[in-house]
Amino acid sequence: MPNDPQILFLTGLIQRRQGHWEESTRTFERAANLDPRNFGVLQNIEGNYATLGRYAQQQVWLDRILALEPNDAITKVILAEVDFQWRADTRRLHQTIDSVRATNPGALPDINQWWLVCALAERDAAAATDALIAAGGENPITLGNDIFCNRQFVEGVIARMVKNDDKARLAFTAARAEQEKIVQAQPDFGPPLCVLGLIDAALGRKEEALREGRRAVELLPVEKDALRGPAMSKYLAMIAAWAGDKDLACQQLGIIVRPPSPVTYGQLKLLPFWDPLRGDPRFEKIVNSLAPR
Repeated sequence: MPNDPQILFLTGLIQRRQGHWEESTRTFERAANLDPRNFGVLQNIEGNYATLGRYAQQQVWLDRILALEPNDAITKVILAEVDFQWRADTRRLHQTIDSVRATNPGALPDINQWWLVCALAERDAAAATDALIAAGGENPITLGNDIFCNRQFVEGVIARMVKNDDKARLAFTAARAEQEKIVQAQPDFGPPLCVLGLIDAALGRKEEALREGRRAVELLPVEKDALRGPAMSKYLAMIAAWAGDKDLACQQLGIIVRPPSPVTYGQLKLLPFWDPLRGDPRFEKIVNSLAPR
């Protein structure tokens, strides 16, 4: 059944998970040619191009999605996000989020993660808090790469960003109690360990933090999962940065910085997670290597 778009779609998913990104993209595009209105296929194509750092091609496919669903809030926000990831420019993302908030408030839960990331990139603690409130108290929160965290963790990140150390410690302490339950329930799953590692790094538990970050990489290496494995190395780099191990942080970033990559110019340039590395020549060299030419 060489022309069944669903089989091609599933094949593309498998190829990507195995690290065959170019093959996966071609397979998805064959599926799209056969089933040009398949929303899921189109979304995966644009996602591949984003991870490959081919933002102009990503924009082409996002435009195709909007031609089918012109009012889809998520696609509008992702299209606006391209400028943030590619050029470290949040203006279009900010404007689009404001537009969705004003005209389609029912879509806020769907775009909440982008609102939060945009606020953090702009160092706007009030907006970040508003985004966190809009997310609701029960829902897990993601800051990208399918890594989920709890509300208290984000409160700690916001407090840390504005250098409110006492509030940050209280929030991270509460976050740790919740995150530890998740890790105990899934002891062999890397993503929850990443978040626990960040929390421990924020609380000054350096050895535990680095051990948890390294364990996450062991549990979900790139060879096992080419989609989420690189994110484990990204979070180990972040944990190392928070724990004061700049050597390890820059080493890990150096490994994963080339596409397909979970890190972008906009993330490294603007997000507060990477503040401990600012001014380090090795980090600045990595950031500059991702700047648009």
